[in-house]
Amino acid sequence: MNVLILTPDAVGSTLLQRMLTIYMQFHQFDRPVINLHELTNGLSKYYSPEFNQEIVSKHTLKKWGYYQSLQQVVELLDSVNHYKTSRLAHYHIRRRGDTIAEQIPFYNYLNENFLIIACRRTNVFEHALSMTLNKITKKLNVYTAHEKVDTFYKMYQSGVTLDSDVFVNQLNAYRDYISWSEQYFNIAKFFNYEQDIPQIEKFILDLPVFGAQSNKISWESNFGITFNSWNKMHYANSDIGALPEILLPQIKTALLNKVDLVADYQKNALPEWPAIESITELEKLPAKILETFEMQAVERNGIISLLDAERQQQLLPLKEGYDLAQQTIEQMIDLGIIMNGPPIKKQTMADKQKIIKNFDQCLEIYNNWCYQNSNISLPLTHQSIDLSVQKEQNFWHSITSTALIAEK
Repeated sequence: MNVLILTPDAVGSTLLQRMLTIYMQFHQFDRPVINLHELTNGLSKYYSPEFNQEIVSKHTLKKWGYYQSLQQVVELLDSVNHYKTSRLAHYHIRRRGDTIAEQIPFYNYLNENFLIIACRRTNVFEHALSMTLNKITKKLNVYTAHEKVDTFYKMYQSGVTLDSDVFVNQLNAYRDYISWSEQYFNIAKFFNYEQDIPQIEKFILDLPVFGAQSNKISWESNFGITFNSWNKMHYANSDIGALPEILLPQIKTALLNKVDLVADYQKNALPEWPAIESITELEKLPAKILETFEMQAVERNGIISLLDAERQQQLLPLKEGYDLAQQTIEQMIDLGIIMNGPPIKKQTMADKQKIIKNFDQCLEIYNNWCYQNSNISLPLTHQSIDLSVQKEQNFWHSITSTALIAEK
């Protein structure tokens, strides 16, 4: 079965499509299952020796952009018989500028050939904050600890003021996405970020895709930890907000100081890199090699090594299962099943309150917008935000044995 996820972004759609694809690999299907990510900004077809058939995806794509017509996209999708998981983002459709006459046959094909899931947010305020931050960072998602640290540490250090006009535009874009998705698509299922992220495994395994599976296989049965525990470890490994402010300007240096760099290099260096025996030889490596090595060293060790001893002790039992899952995900990437792994949660609402200097102004703008769009979202108070912050913090930061039992 093919699955299409409709999204305005910042609603968990990338996590959902990656996880759905990964869970489908755990099960027996009569055809390969390949994740295409976005449909409308470039696809390519190639022969896969691993699957002994032609595959359409982004795995061999050399050029991203809107150079393929919607009809060409349909022809590519229809030219292969493997199962496809993918997404369609409303903003890509708007940017492409296709006429309605060109869009309708495309939507009809998707309705006829895909199970369609529409992503939603209960907290549209936080959605708009996230999308406005994305306009600054140019990062819709981050996939590694190094990428997240490199993208956000300055923001955590000095804060940021959001452009109110951009913020309103993001609210309006979400409203327009709702109208578009309801007008053109036969939606089979809604994915609500706040409700379904904490139970994403249940959401996925309850989909009709798995209806014929006699045994539904969980994350825990494969890797020894629940997916929620794995995801919390994924987040903790790059949780900039958990660090003392004094460390923010020097995170990378602090992380590297925790590592025996010579031993780490000797164990993990690529075959074509020079051999070294001392820190002096390491420091004399070509700049490109040294930069790549340091980036990978940060990624291997993550922020966890900078957390307090109690937090590190809480996370320690998860490491074996986390690493095992990471190895499996890397194999799927190498095979072209997915482009990259599940994204890391970028910020909690508590983080956003900390780094957005005009948070209260944005809240006032949002509440005024709600009065004109009461069918989309409801106003918020500081009290209601505080309650949701506490609930969210409890989820992401509780990794005790009790918390793990409660997830099952």
